[in-house]
Amino acid sequence: MGKVYVNGLGSISAQNTFDNTAFLSDVEYYTDRVIPVIDVNYKAFIPPAAARRMAKGIKMGIAASRTALQEANLENVDAIITGTGMGCVRDSEKFLSAIIDNDEQYLTPTPFIQSTHNTVGGQIALDMGCKGYNFTYVHASVSFESALLDAMLQIQTDESQSILIGGVDELAPHTIEIHKAVNHIKSEAVEASKLLQNKTKGAVFSEGANFFVVSNEKSQTSYAEVVDVKLINTLEADELNTELNAFLEEQNLSIQDLSAVVLGCNGDVEFDGFYDVLAENSLKDTSQLFYKHLSGEFHTASSFGFWLAARVLKLQTIPEAVVLKGDMPSEIKNVLLYNQYRGQNHSFTLLKSC
Repeated sequence: MGKVYVNGLGSISAQNTFDNTAFLSDVEYYTDRVIPVIDVNYKAFIPPAAARRMAKGIKMGIAASRTALQEANLENVDAIITGTGMGCVRDSEKFLSAIIDNDEQYLTPTPFIQSTHNTVGGQIALDMGCKGYNFTYVHASVSFESALLDAMLQIQTDESQSILIGGVDELAPHTIEIHKAVNHIKSEAVEASKLLQNKTKGAVFSEGANFFVVSNEKSQTSYAEVVDVKLINTLEADELNTELNAFLEEQNLSIQDLSAVVLGCNGDVEFDGFYDVLAENSLKDTSQLFYKHLSGEFHTASSFGFWLAARVLKLQTIPEAVVLKGDMPSEIKNVLLYNQYRGQNHSFTLLKSC
């Protein structure tokens, strides 16, 4: 089967990641429980009159996707595949609140129209005039990985040549309060640089949009080759080492072939133990990176980890802010990503230099 390359990317996050000329050189360390993204100049990508009616997730998605396309030197793609956990949840809240406040009468349709999960992918397609395959995966914390897996299958089977994929989620007031009530968000503000030492329940929540152009051809703008993705819904902690080794064996690799591993630990004392199982056993001698102290936690936060791994492979450097354990490898060749959320939806993603 054909190879899959990452040829362009665009990221809007709680860090200064939108400028692809820099790489986490100016890190923002927050002390909070919920952190918003650093907004960009959306007027540069969307007419102001249209932007006023758009949900934040749509604006983030259009800006990030346009940046990825520009970097890949493309004006259009064969398909658009989006992953999102909550979609345009702000508009969902607006519409449901309006139903109650207006006694189910005289409702404005715009929030309802824009509240569906596939709105971001649809608006991106309208923006670029893409009439090809357009699909949105809503698979909780493996939504982005599901989109990536779909794109890989299409490229490897010659159904598509270039595909835009991405993960996008936005914060919304009522949803935040629900997560706080069930202790999915930390009860007190946490200093980002000390997130993993906090040892309390819950995570620091955030939002973001990370988009990538994947293609069957390597180009001058290529960041990395996507080797494989594996999703496992339910997995016991004591099965992790076996599953990891089996995943690598399928690619004729071993733990020793890994230059670095990117872990999705988020400071939740109840579930970070899954990462510790690998970090203290199979991966104890592998350089370990982490990122959710910078990006925050959201359903598609793993797309930020994918962004990080792709840039590490292309630039052959690891920012000090993401180093969890280990030294800088002399050559960065294979990078593994492992993520899970609250003990479920485990994912292994393998990238290599190209």
